[in-house]
Parts: sequence; C-alpha cells; structure tokens
Amino acid sequence: MLDDKAKISALDSQNMLGSIQLLGKQVEEVLALTKKVKIPSGYKKVNNMVVLGMGGSALGAHLIKSVFLESLQIPVEIVNGYDAPRFVNEKSLVIASSYSGSTEEIVSAAADAKKKKAKVMVICSGGKLADWAKKNKIPALIFTTNNNPCGSPRMGLGYSIFGQIALLANVGLLKLSPAEVKNALQTISKFNLFFGVDKPEVNNLAKQLATSLLGKSVWYLSSEHLAGNAHIAANQMNENAKRFAGYFIVPEMNHHLMEGTSFPGSNKNDIKFVLLESQLYDKRLQKRYEITKQVLDNKKISFTSYQCQEKKKLLQACEVLVLGSYVSFYSAMLQGIDPTAIPLVDFFKDQLKK
Repeated sequence: MLDDKAKISALDSQNMLGSIQLLGKQVEEVLALTKKVKIPSGYKKVNNMVVLGMGGSALGAHLIKSVFLESLQIPVEIVNGYDAPRFVNEKSLVIASSYSGSTEEIVSAAADAKKKKAKVMVICSGGKLADWAKKNKIPALIFTTNNNPCGSPRMGLGYSIFGQIALLANVGLLKLSPAEVKNALQTISKFNLFFGVDKPEVNNLAKQLATSLLGKSVWYLSSEHLAGNAHIAANQMNENAKRFAGYFIVPEMNHHLMEGTSFPGSNKNDIKFVLLESQLYDKRLQKRYEITKQVLDNKKISFTSYQCQEKKKLLQACEVLVLGSYVSFYSAMLQGIDPTAIPLVDFFKDQLKK
C-alpha cells in the first residue's frame, strides 16, 4: 500500500503529502516575511515570554522551548486558553499564534494580554487576529498558506516554528545564523527524501514504523531538546491517523509510568512505545532509555527505537519533525482514511457557535 502512489493520492484528497514535502518552502517563506516586520525597540526589554496557541498553532512553541532551553534567558510559558496568565504585565512578551487568525481562545487571550499592557506580537495567516493587530498597531507576521496545500495548522509548522524563532531573534532573545538556517533546510530536504513516498518501504524507516504501529495505541518517549517533537508527533498521530496516541518525557515517566504498564493485561497487545533517542542526551538519560527498554521488554510491552542521525539539536528536531509527519501520514494511508479531515474538531467548533 505505502509504495502505491496512486492509492495514496486517492486517499489524500487535500494533498497533505504536498504540505509535508513543502516544509522547507514554508521555512523560506516565513523567514523572508519576518524581515519586513517592524518591532519596537521596547520589545527587547522583557522579563518573561508567553506564547498563546491552540492545537497545531501551539506546536511550534513546544519545539522552540525544548530546542532552545539552554539559550533562552527568560522563562517561557505556553498557554492554551482564553486568558493570559495573571503575571503578564508591561515586562512580558506575548506571541499570539493562530494559523487561521480566528481561533477564539487566542483572539480572547491576545486582547487580555494587551489589557495587561504586555508587548504583544501576532503570527497568523489572516482573520480576526490580523485585523485586530492592524487596528491596534501591533507587530504582526502574516504569512500566506501557499506552501501548505492541505490547510491544516499541524502541517504548516514551518511557518509557526521558524516564524517564531525569527521573531525572537529580532528582539534579541534567540540567535539564528544564516548557516543554521541553511543546515536546517538541508536536513529537512534530506529526510524528505529518506522518508518520502518515492523511497520503497524496504528502505524507508518511516513507512516501516507506520506499518509496525498499525492497530496500536502509540506513545512517544523523548527528552530534552526532543520533548517538543514528541508532543508534535502525538498530535499529528491523533489528527492525521485518528489514532489514540500521546507522549511522555524521560526521566519524568520513569517515576510513575513504569508501574502503570502492568494493567490492564491487554496493554501488551494494544500499546506500542516509540523511543526518540539522541546521542546528544545527557549520559544519565541515555542510561535511562536502556533501562526503560528492559522494563518494557520484561512486561512484554511492544516498543521501537529511533536513533537520530543529525549531530546538532535544531537539526535533530527538524529530522524528527519530518519523521513524525510521515509516520502519521502513512498511518492514515494504512487505515484507508483521509488524513486532513478532522470531523470531531470541526463538530466542536460548530457546536460552540450555537
């Protein structure tokens, strides 16, 4: 099935595959647009940062917080709700992230942050948030969606991840050199070839992983700079493959989850863990992964491990981002479903309008 491009095209009615393939183009587009955003000098004088986002629009912030944990000099909070935290004030930088620009929680929380006199920035493709930013003279990165043909926020992560990185670089909170951008784009391109539809399953780790996960509840394990990637991979598995999936962080999960593998007894048939491993993890963490595998093996809980190939944190994050996107896409194909449609999410939105 996964080597049959005609069958894939028939199922993928809104061209999610195109969105995955265009990830690098999303990055290039948003970086060019960010150069045109005028940000007041006062935005550099902040003590904390809050990113407002829901669902796919919040995923970029999770990756950034993980990858740049050692670089960011101020605390970062990610908020998924209608209000900005009480601590937000004139010394807070608040990024309101909404792919559509009309996510009701983010429109509300952005207005709340402005009332609290925060330094607000907006990243979206248009909608109410773009209009609000223009009316209130708030710095806004408004991107097109040309390089995300399926239109799903969870597949437009080149915009949100690198758009936010570039905005933070503009205010001096992060550094991103041209060489780092070039390397990131090369990594995305390389793994699009490694995991893409043209590579036969016999030589394609993403296709093999999706096949091994068929019929299983999927739980990603990761650490440190890849924590955000596990969140993204689980989210994409939920929405694209309509699969029950989640993630846990090592070492935290070693303090409780291991005990939870015993019951129900059906766990050994229903669950599969995917361990996202890296030679860049702290040596103590690498030892924990080996022990975790022993525990899962003893409990007869199925697992597989992916060892990152790249040598730098941001590049590994890009590598796993491409991997997770393809695995969720191929999982949908194996189940015979359109990966883009999200009927239950749409149902919630429709009910809330009544």
